[in-house]
Amino acid sequence: MRAAAVLLVLLALAGCGGTVQVDPPAPQGDAVAACGKLATLLPETLDGDPRGTSTPESPYVAVWGQGTIALRCGVPRPAKMAPTDQLQEIGGVGWFADPDRPALFTAVTDIAYVEVTVGGEHVAAEVLADLSKPIAQISAQPR
Repeated sequence: MRAAAVLLVLLALAGCGGTVQVDPPAPQGDAVAACGKLATLLPETLDGDPRGTSTPESPYVAVWGQGTIALRCGVPRPAKMAPTDQLQEIGGVGWFADPDRPALFTAVTDIAYVEVTVGGEHVAAEVLADLSKPIAQISAQPR
């Protein structure tokens, strides 16, 4: 399922116009409320790209531009992430970089995993820094 979602996002990154097709995740437990809160905190513009639309519509998915940046909240723990992997900390949030997909990053919080695909001319570190601010707010909420 995750591979299909990544494929859909990558197809969008390749330049498909209009609404971007992104497979929405199905968060469980506390992640449902955390992802709902995150949806209200996300910026309308990210690295110069305005917020776009995705299909199917989901409160757990956000895209900017023509899908050059896509976010999915409430995804499963990355299969490639080992307990001994070092996360890159940006803005107080630990990020896992997928070793096989250089455009795919996952924010690791105590409540939800948030997957971000960064493509086009965007600099991943800048995008992740901007997204770390709202993601840190869901991580800090009480359970």
